[in-house]
Order: sequence, then structure tokens, then C-alpha cells
Amino acid sequence: MSAASISRYLTRAGLVTPEPKKRPRSSYIRFVAEQPNERWQSDFIYWHLADGREADIVSWLDDHSRFALSITAHPVITGPVILATFRAAVNAHGAPASTLTDNGTVYTTRFAGGRGGRNAFEHELRRLGITQKNGRPSHPQTQGKVERFQQTLQKWLRAQTPPATLTALQDQLDAFTSYYNNQRPHRGLAHRATPAVAYTARPKAMPGDRTTDSHDRVRADIIDANGKLTLRHGGKLHHIGVEIGRAHV
Repeated sequence: MSAASISRYLTRAGLVTPEPKKRPRSSYIRFVAEQPNERWQSDFIYWHLADGREADIVSWLDDHSRFALSITAHPVITGPVILATFRAAVNAHGAPASTLTDNGTVYTTRFAGGRGGRNAFEHELRRLGITQKNGRPSHPQTQGKVERFQQTLQKWLRAQTPPATLTALQDQLDAFTSYYNNQRPHRGLAHRATPAVAYTARPKAMPGDRTTDSHDRVRADIIDANGKLTLRHGGKLHHIGVEIGRAHV
């Protein structure tokens, strides 16, 4: 007799208390933005072209409607790429009230060893009055919607002919975007609406005002063996004229 059968008999006899390994779905609290453009999520994944070369795909997703705002392919994801794709999405769909991403340095420098101020993307968010939100380190569940979206995207790409070039990959991404937004009913939306319908069904949220937002961050810089102080700013090392002196190193 199997262990599962023994467990069932003991449970029926009232000799053990069932302890389900998984929490029921109803016990989870789902956090969904109330309006379109209330919160945009972003993340990127790696993909391979037909010859084995690696490409990066960055996505911007509306939290409320799951509408794919932008999906683009690049040789490598950099800070300028994130800024450019974000600006393109804003030009096409309006600015969001907030963004939600992980803590990668292309999105934020808050964990960059205490060295940096805001990066270009963070400066853009402040300029537009957009609130920046970041998930806890090593906790991707916070960005669950875009994580789940990327699983759907990868499954769709695996069913296609491997693209020979970055342009061919982008053509596939454009086809997926149109299908996903306009044709594919979404199980996470009411009445299984398409993301495009949900995105246009309610008024869009707007950015706020961050003009009084201070820019205070703690940074650590090391005094060298001769008592000289250097500061790293904007990726460059600057030497200052004042010397601490060997006696106070």
C-alpha cells in the first residue's frame, strides 16, 4: 500500500489532522492598481537568436490592465536603453503615476554600493513627477505581473521559428504585442477582457508633484594610505585638494 493511501485511511479515521502543503488561492491578497497608468511594471529577459547570439528583451506593462505598453529587443540592456524605452512608452500612452521594478542598476542606484546619486531613469521620473517603487531585494513576487507576463511571452516565442536577426526578433515581438493586447482574453481580468479593452475602459491616472523631493543619500568614500580623499561621482573619480593627513587616516 502506498504512503498516500495510508494517509487517506488515517485521515478518514480521524487519526491525523490534514495539513495542506499549499495555501489555498483564496488566501492570497492580490494587489492590483485601480486605474490604467497608475503603476507600470518593467523587467527584461534574455533570448537567443538562431545562431546562438544573445539578445535582451525589455517590457513595460500596465499593472491595472496587463496592457503591454512596450516590448523591444536590444543587443544588451543598459541604462540609456531603459530610459529610451520608457520615454517611448510615455510618448505613446502618457506618463504613469508610478513605476515598479526590481533593484537592477539600470532602474535604480540606491543599492549601488553607496556611490551614486540618481541615474538617468530616476532623474526622469522625478522630472515628470512619477513615484518610483522598487521591490524588496531577492523578492521577485512583488513584480509578479510582469514576471508572469514574461512567461507567456517566452512560451509564445518558443513556438516561433528562431529569429536570425535582432530585427526579425522585433518583428515577432510586435506580432505578439498585437495578439496579446487585442485578441487574447486575459484570465486575470474581469469577464476575461483583453488588455486593450481594460486599458481604455477607465480614466488614466496621472503623475504627481515631486518638485520638493529631496535627494539625500548616504555614501561611503575611502581615505587612501596618504590621507587623500577622493569622491566618485557620475562614474568618475575626483580628487579633492584637502588632505586628511597620514596622522588621521
